[in-house]
Amino acid sequence: MSYLQTVGGHRYVFETLKVLMAKATPARSGDYLAGVAAGDDEERVAAQMALADVPLPVFLSEHVVPYETDEVTRLIIDDHDAKAFSVVSHLTVGGFRDWLLSDAATETSLAALAPGLTPEMVAAVSKICRVQDLVLISQKCRVVTKFRNTIGLKGRLSTRLQPNHPTDDPTGIAASIVDGLMYGNGDAVIGINPATDSIAAVTTLIEMLHEVITRYNIPTQSCVLTHVTTSIEAINRRAPLDLVFQSIAGTQAANSSFGINLALLKEGYDAAQSLQRGTVGNNAMYFETGQGSALSANAHHDVDQQTLEARAYAVARKFRPLLVNTVVGFIGPEYLYDGKQIIRAGLEDHFCGKLLGVPMGCDICYTNHAEADQNDMDTLLTLLGVSGITFIMGIPGSDDIMLNYQTTSFHDALYARKVLGLKPAPEFEAWLHQAGIFEDGADLKLADTLPKPFQRALAHLH
Repeated sequence: MSYLQTVGGHRYVFETLKVLMAKATPARSGDYLAGVAAGDDEERVAAQMALADVPLPVFLSEHVVPYETDEVTRLIIDDHDAKAFSVVSHLTVGGFRDWLLSDAATETSLAALAPGLTPEMVAAVSKICRVQDLVLISQKCRVVTKFRNTIGLKGRLSTRLQPNHPTDDPTGIAASIVDGLMYGNGDAVIGINPATDSIAAVTTLIEMLHEVITRYNIPTQSCVLTHVTTSIEAINRRAPLDLVFQSIAGTQAANSSFGINLALLKEGYDAAQSLQRGTVGNNAMYFETGQGSALSANAHHDVDQQTLEARAYAVARKFRPLLVNTVVGFIGPEYLYDGKQIIRAGLEDHFCGKLLGVPMGCDICYTNHAEADQNDMDTLLTLLGVSGITFIMGIPGSDDIMLNYQTTSFHDALYARKVLGLKPAPEFEAWLHQAGIFEDGADLKLADTLPKPFQRALAHLH
């Protein structure tokens, strides 16, 4: 099916929905690299106008990646909830945007609608939204998940404490953990990217995190961000593992490049559920995504990178995760060239994930060779905070010394919470006061002195 639009006396023809979606996407380097982007701003506007007139049911019959050859497409279509969709099934993409901005779109109605939306639908509407639309609509969405605390509640902002070390040195990792806790970080997860995927090294880190959480009675969860097969083996060896992690993408071929498929993710999900280590809930999966991953694996099917990113959220949604985050600027300037593109992409990803019912966080980040800096990250952090982001990263000094990229710091989380009046997860907040890290009777005020248990911990490290 082709789509037509006339702009400025020029008649544009978009041969398929896939082409129309790509041409309507705000400019980004990855789509130019893939050869699918609009040729100029006029063609982009024409595509956006044509996309606004597409009825939402079209996305159920015209697939951007073939149903017959892609298990992610089959998941999207086979799991679609027609009853939930019926509320908006009469709308076009443009009409859906208007509905999302209206008072009819409430926290309750959006939660009920989520199973009826496909990634392509929410990607399409994001492409015709300006920044303030993305912010306004996102902040209406609430996705609450639970393990040892409750994440995603209104008025809350959680953080992943990310104490990475280039050699997985326990002393260096422990020092970063204590540092992060002292700034109120770590309620989403204390999560380490290991320098090696060996089962012995991963198990050592899992046991170390378990000891820290248990010794100080911290109401949080840990994760070593290793391949799902390594986590399954660690569970088989009775390691005290909390969350099973995996990077995921929006096509079967891209997931194959990660060494995974839906069946393997189900195996990891079942293994995590078998442990029943959660205390207030058992959302036990943690997924990371990022625009450009399918293109970098030559597994993009000539689909624009933002639509494929939204499809990854359908994969995540299937396995009831505790956390999902887009590592928005991590892959590099080949996919998101500068601060402007990173900011737009981060807001789109959060918007699409939240509409699909996914507990979205964002690694607000950039690589050192991108045309971006920490001021851009401050802008995105603030916009995402206003948008109701579920969680962000907390890393010493914003500089990940193992993965070698720039992200948000422990201090950045304090800034966002203070300026926007946000708090950590309630169970974690209570612990911060009980432990003496936050002053009693004062919101988000750090105690003047380090609590004695942590003084002893730092003395032991020295």
